[in-house]
Order: sequence, then C-alpha cells, then structure tokens
Amino acid sequence: MTRRRHIVAMAVADGAPVFELAVPFEVFGLDRDDIADPWYELRVCAASPDGGPVRTAAGMVLHTPYGPDDLVDADTVVIAACARPVQLDPPPALVAAIRKAHAAGRRIVSLCSGVYVLAAAGPLTGRRATTHWMHSADFARRHPDVEVDPHALYTEDDTIWTSAGTGAVIDLCLQLVRRDHGSAVANEVARRMVVPPHREGGQAQYAKPLTAARRGPDEGLAPVLRWARDRLHEPLTVPRLARVAHLSVRTFTRRFRDTLGVSPLQWILQERIRLAQELLETTDEPVETVARRTGFGSAANLRHHFGRAVGVSPQSYRQVFRHRAGR
Repeated sequence: MTRRRHIVAMAVADGAPVFELAVPFEVFGLDRDDIADPWYELRVCAASPDGGPVRTAAGMVLHTPYGPDDLVDADTVVIAACARPVQLDPPPALVAAIRKAHAAGRRIVSLCSGVYVLAAAGPLTGRRATTHWMHSADFARRHPDVEVDPHALYTEDDTIWTSAGTGAVIDLCLQLVRRDHGSAVANEVARRMVVPPHREGGQAQYAKPLTAARRGPDEGLAPVLRWARDRLHEPLTVPRLARVAHLSVRTFTRRFRDTLGVSPLQWILQERIRLAQELLETTDEPVETVARRTGFGSAANLRHHFGRAVGVSPQSYRQVFRHRAGR
C-alpha cells in the first residue's frame, strides 16, 4: 500500500529572515525519497489572508498559492521566524488558523521568533518554550503564561515544539525527521547538509567565551569527541577522556560543559543511545549484541537507559522504525 506524504505547511509573513526559512526548505522541501519513501511535502503558506506573494527580509519574493487556511489540513504546521511588527501584532487570520490546527491535533512548530505568533494563538499557555536568547526576556515579559527556557536549543511539550534561532532551527528540523523516520535517516540528512548529526534540545544555545589563556590551535574538543565516538563500545570515563584531551580532569570537565552544555558522561550516554537507535533501525542484530556494541554491556542495561531516554523499549523502537522504512 502506498503511503501518503507527510504535509509540512510553513506560515511565512513579510520580512521573514532568510536563514530560518532556508532550513525547512532544505530538510523538508528537497526530494529525499531515496532515503525515506515517501518524503515530506513542504507547502509555503502566506500569513496574509489574501495569500502571497511574500517578501523576505532580504528582498526575495516567494510566490505561493497557499494561505493561512491551508495550515489546518497539514500534518505539521511550522511558524517561521518573523519580523518585529509581526511579533507584536500577528495577522489575525494566521492566529486563527494556528488555533484550529492545534484543536485538530496537528504538530505545531515555531522557529525562533515565530514563538510570538504561537503564544498569541494560545497553545503555549502553561507550556515550556524557548526562543533566541536575545528575545527571551522580552518574550517572557509579554507572555508571562509561558514557561520560558532561555537556554534550550529546542523544546517539546506534547505536540508543541519551539526552537532558538539560526543553528537551533537545523537541530529542531532534524529532530522532527528523527522522530518521524528514525535516527539513521536523520543522520543521513545531516551528513548531506554537512552539519552535526544530533544536538540534544536541552543543550545550551551558546558556549561561555574562552579566555585568552585557554585558546590554542589544538585545544578544541572535536578530536576527543571523534575519538570517543569510535570507542563507544569500550569503557569510557572522564579521566580517560581527559588524558586523550591532554587536560586535567577538572579543566576538561569544565571546558566540556562550557562548550557542549552537558557533562562528559551525559554526552557519552546520548551518543550511545544515538548509536543504539541507528543499529536497531538498520541491522537485525539481537538486542544483546546492540548493547555490547554501544557500551551498555547487557541487554538489561540497554533497556533501562534506552527506555528512560526514548520512552519505549529497544524492541518496540525497532518494530516502529523498521516498519516505517518498509523493511
């Protein structure tokens, strides 16, 4: 039986910044049926009730036959980042359409400053949300009924997703692909985009600046991260990672958290879960073998950590995503 495409409808208003628009086009708008069939169908919906064209902040003009009413029939509704006038006074037709889409159970996603429009529509009341750290104080003041997390890259609360700005939009869009098609497909999209495969939503939006004394050509964490990813099946401790980085345990731990927003052990656990997801999706190896290859040691240990992180057992995860891939 042929499955229908997942419709992603993106609401765009005049003055929208170009980068945040480009990411959904890249992730959802390109034909990627070679890695997941069917892929998404992206529809650009003008925020005005009169429809397009829409002029971006860079002066580019988008012509589209879709308007706010077309958001309601989509599977996922994306609210693009928007200019200040739209943040403060969202188009009533757009606000009404978002309310209808939420009432219909659609997945609603705001990108960066698009969270202002989402909050005006009502679905964020009492929920956790994020936006670009430069907007967070203003947004919190204007929408005190929303629990604002100024540090997170992106948030998920039931069917509502929000993201910080620029690079975090990539992270959120890839996470949606991961949720829909699995980790292996999302990682392949990331490889084609030449971006990191996965950053957790709770990771900090930005790192603390390094002092001059700490800068140096060989002090980046990239080499030790690559080294650790190649050895996830081995015992990995903070002292061992620090030795590879040629740093003291204390300095390494501080620098790791400053750079990635998580502790070394949290990062290792995330990477092991990510690898386990990919192996469950792409191989028929028993759970016991997956546990050994990912450093969890035993199937029981894998089930414990996997269930806490993903919300389902490894076997249930495999059944869902191998079915979606048509295997």
